[in-house]
Amino acid sequence: MSAPEANPSPQDIKRWRQYLSDERAEAATYRYLAQRRQGEEREILLELAEAEGRHEAHWLVLLGDAAGKPAAPSVRNRVLGLLARRFGSVFVLALAQRAEGRSPYAADPSATSAMAADEQIHEEVVRGLATRGRNRLSGNFRAAVFGANDGLVSNLALIMGIGATGVSTSFILFSGLAGLLAGALSMGVGEYVSVRSQRELLSATRPTQITLTAAKELDIAANELVLVYRARGMTPEAAEHRAAERMGLYSCDCDPSFSLQPDGDATPDDHETVGTGLGAAASSFCFFASGAIIPVLPYLLGLTGAMAVVTACVLVALALLATGAVVGLLSGASPLKLALRQMAIGLGAAAATYVLGLLFGTSVV
Repeated sequence: MSAPEANPSPQDIKRWRQYLSDERAEAATYRYLAQRRQGEEREILLELAEAEGRHEAHWLVLLGDAAGKPAAPSVRNRVLGLLARRFGSVFVLALAQRAEGRSPYAADPSATSAMAADEQIHEEVVRGLATRGRNRLSGNFRAAVFGANDGLVSNLALIMGIGATGVSTSFILFSGLAGLLAGALSMGVGEYVSVRSQRELLSATRPTQITLTAAKELDIAANELVLVYRARGMTPEAAEHRAAERMGLYSCDCDPSFSLQPDGDATPDDHETVGTGLGAAASSFCFFASGAIIPVLPYLLGLTGAMAVVTACVLVALALLATGAVVGLLSGASPLKLALRQMAIGLGAAAATYVLGLLFGTSVV
């Protein structure tokens, strides 16, 4: 821990006080998150809070009598604390991950090299905790996000393309509702088939327990059980030792440490990451429909012409910004960057179909 500097400047004191306040806020955020978790995750979060407390002590020593009344934490830390108190979800961990990655300690000579290293490690620790939550969400969440975005973009493009041809408002409304239903059904069925197929592939890949029942009937001299374990990726020596154990023969000349290796029959369950077929289908259907209804809303509310088109584009743009930001938060990427990307892609697709509608006109319809 550093000793107090002889004559710190007012700028130094102001910066240190901000660091002090932010460290206290970050520690509180981790404690709030720990209250909503159990077991290992709770212990890790409390350890992170303790580490932030050590950083707090560093700034208290540097400030000395100049510590004074605590400064207000940064807006980012205040928002994190509020979200942690109210929700404590993976979204908060994703935001905390980004906050740890933006630590200024590496470029500040007043912070120790150990503190800068701590912040880098904290980012990886929080990334690991956030990854657990992302894995729990990944199956149905993937279907939900893709469904909502597909609904927004495809139905807006449909409405824009048809509307540009000059057909009546009622025809545009009917086309939008038909596109909503057709797309939602297609997405739901497609997602169900996709997830069911993936789960069936995982089930077919998982080793069975046949080695436990068939081992005692095998020819000891041929010992084809060795081939089973070699096919699962074991070395010939390890496979021979495992086969000897399965057949009740413990006189194998192999390294005894092979017995300490986990049995190949026990494979991790990836089904949680994939999600369930019905869950993914329902999420995809509902979120596609919720996205596809947005560009139809202006026509349902009685708007016509350019006003309906502009309103639909604005509503879809806002929705795309929201979904892009959510994906950015969960992935640890920049929410603003992904939000703008989603909006640009969606409005670009709608603009392309609008131009095509103008080119064809009502004479083709």
